[in-house]
Amino acid sequence: MSTVEEGIAPPGPAGAPTPPEPAPARRWTRWRLMAALGIFGPGLIAASAGNDAGGIITYASAGSQFAYRTLFVMVLVTVALVVVQEMSARLGVYTGQGLVSLIREHFPLRLAGAALLCLVIANLGLVVSEFAGIAAAFEHFGVSRYLSVPLAAVGVWAAVVLGSYRYAERVFLILTLAFLAYPVAALLGHPHWGTAATQAVTPHFLGTRPFLLLVVALIGTTITPYMQLYQASAVVDKGIGPDDFRRARIDSVFGAVSASIVSVAIIIATAAAIGGSGPLRSASEAARALRPAAGAGAETLFALGLLGASALAAAVVPLSTAYAIAEAVGVERSVSRSFRQAPLFLGLFTAQVVIGALVAIAPGNLVDLLINTQILNGVITPVILTFILVLANRPSVLGDAANGTAYRIAATVCVAAIAVMAILVVGQTLIGTG
Repeated sequence: MSTVEEGIAPPGPAGAPTPPEPAPARRWTRWRLMAALGIFGPGLIAASAGNDAGGIITYASAGSQFAYRTLFVMVLVTVALVVVQEMSARLGVYTGQGLVSLIREHFPLRLAGAALLCLVIANLGLVVSEFAGIAAAFEHFGVSRYLSVPLAAVGVWAAVVLGSYRYAERVFLILTLAFLAYPVAALLGHPHWGTAATQAVTPHFLGTRPFLLLVVALIGTTITPYMQLYQASAVVDKGIGPDDFRRARIDSVFGAVSASIVSVAIIIATAAAIGGSGPLRSASEAARALRPAAGAGAETLFALGLLGASALAAAVVPLSTAYAIAEAVGVERSVSRSFRQAPLFLGLFTAQVVIGALVAIAPGNLVDLLINTQILNGVITPVILTFILVLANRPSVLGDAANGTAYRIAATVCVAAIAVMAILVVGQTLIGTG
């Protein structure tokens, strides 16, 4: 019998047996890597989408106005974001329903309907701002918005409508890689790491109105209703059940923490480059401001991050609206369905993408639209978060997976704090525009 037949490698040129190739070990390592990456999905996507064009402007302004002083606030906001996103994921996993379906079943119809109406209008304004962010990013590279926005709209639409949920999720996860640009930009800015670390763990608040308003804006832009709505609906669309909740929880917590790391990196990058110079009016202005201190590389990375962030949110925001309305009327809602199978769901998504792109390239100032969107988000945020908290507290909804006593207290504190800040956002916005 030959050595090959006996399972022994044939001798090499020197006559010594050649060690067998460790293919099984490599396959096992590859499988473990793919399994680890497979954990990530709705949680990472939802939280990352929160770092959209408006968020980038807010974080950059925090760094440019107050340098590292708002980092402690971001640590607290991260805790609240983890709690809220985890509850949203748990509701979707254990009930098999999206948030709006649950709200429709357990709360007065008029209250749920009013909240849904505000959400739809606010989200449409956000879609416009996302395409405006895409335009600003491409204009950094010399591409006209009249070319970039239509192409981006077609790309976003195709990624969602022409594939399955898993295909769309892969596209969204690829877009989250763009956020790696911000930590790199922060490193290129050579910040004062000692000062940043100190102010991240100890409060360095200022008793001024601009600082308070900026803190309120940071909370409002980090935790917005479409993130929770998308999170709950997407875990259902992906088919995640109670047996897989541990993976969904890891995804949710990791997504919230990683999104906050990106937010902190934006603050640090702008603080290192232009800290103390005053507020910024656009994300593209923040990118240009990095050039003198951090070089053209940081400026380009900032623009690339803006492009990826805006493209991701341009898909997630209209999807959250489509999920919400389809759940409210009880019709089919899944990215894996065709237009014939889910006409309302995919039709709503398509309409929002088209309207958002058209308004973004239309002449005129979008400031009033964005201000009104901020007001509506301020109104809807405490309502949606209260719905989530009440639902997650009820054993009749989640059974043994309902919030325990300690978690209930922590979640109540987080939701109450966010609600107060959201109300302040509305108040200061109305005063500022009055």
